[in-house]
Amino acid sequence: MKILVTGGAGFIGSAVVRLAVARGHEVINLDALTYAACLDNVAPVASSNLYTFEQADIRDRAAMDTILTRHAPDAILHLAAESHVDRSIDGPGEFIETNINGTYTLLEAARAYWERAGRPEAFRFHHVSTDEVFGSLGDTGMFTEDTPYDPRSPYSASKAASDHLVRAWHETYGLPVLLTNCSNNYGPYHFPEKLIPVVILRALAGEQIPVYGTGANIRDWLYVEDHADALLTVLEKGQVGRSYNIGGHNEMTNIDLVRVICGLLDERHPDNAPHADLITFVTDRPGHDMRYAIDASRIQDELGWTPSVTVEEGLAKTVDWFLANEPWWRALQDRDGVGQRLGTKA
Repeated sequence: MKILVTGGAGFIGSAVVRLAVARGHEVINLDALTYAACLDNVAPVASSNLYTFEQADIRDRAAMDTILTRHAPDAILHLAAESHVDRSIDGPGEFIETNINGTYTLLEAARAYWERAGRPEAFRFHHVSTDEVFGSLGDTGMFTEDTPYDPRSPYSASKAASDHLVRAWHETYGLPVLLTNCSNNYGPYHFPEKLIPVVILRALAGEQIPVYGTGANIRDWLYVEDHADALLTVLEKGQVGRSYNIGGHNEMTNIDLVRVICGLLDERHPDNAPHADLITFVTDRPGHDMRYAIDASRIQDELGWTPSVTVEEGLAKTVDWFLANEPWWRALQDRDGVGQRLGTKA
């Protein structure tokens, strides 16, 4: 396939780009190169004749029309989004603009392109979303594709809105769409404002490791390269108009996750060990969801996909990658907001 990937210089998007090119797909990476994007993320495939980069904003309709006409993709894999909950608390406007208005603009450009091409049946618009749109779980239960939406942060509300737009464009205009909702991703090239890279980099620096509240919040952790594999599986085999939950089958409290990372660093980087002594509990995030858990049986039963990496294996691979790639994360330390506590303005 020829795939247009939006947000392909970001964390998850770049994993998709690298894997798609490795599998022989032609990829157009469309990215606005905002603060969390990094073209070094796609350096392993940048010289491939299967790879093209276009710098553009999904809110720019003229640019979207031009790029779609120029490249004539078989599919759009839409990952471009503002995604950090803490930033959405401090400044929700960017999330509304990118996640809602940007998705609307891209949908309209995709619809016009699809109709000009004669509404080809093989075309796909694959929208990538999050499990956070479902809200917060109690001690039991799991999110299914039929779980009612109950977003609780500006970020998750903006993603929920974009999900609804995509479904509406399918029902109203017939645009052949696919939707996926994933659990928390982690792995190589993870932008250093998110929990796992924060823990690793704070520990390496011998600085306090901040844990929100008591650290009892539970997440299902999905290795990013497994997620990329799942996205391509859905794109290739998913049923039009259907949504698929993608999870890692790895529930863990935040505090347990942090302690595992500290143990891995004790073995690999004994300076400042035991790193768990650096753990510091800080004021919780406003509206912090307590528990997420994904029921990924639909994608397994219908498409044959399951995650290949356990959280223990994935965390070890992630720690090793950060230890081996200091120039990559060093270069990002001066980006806006990195290393600062965000999300307290509420």
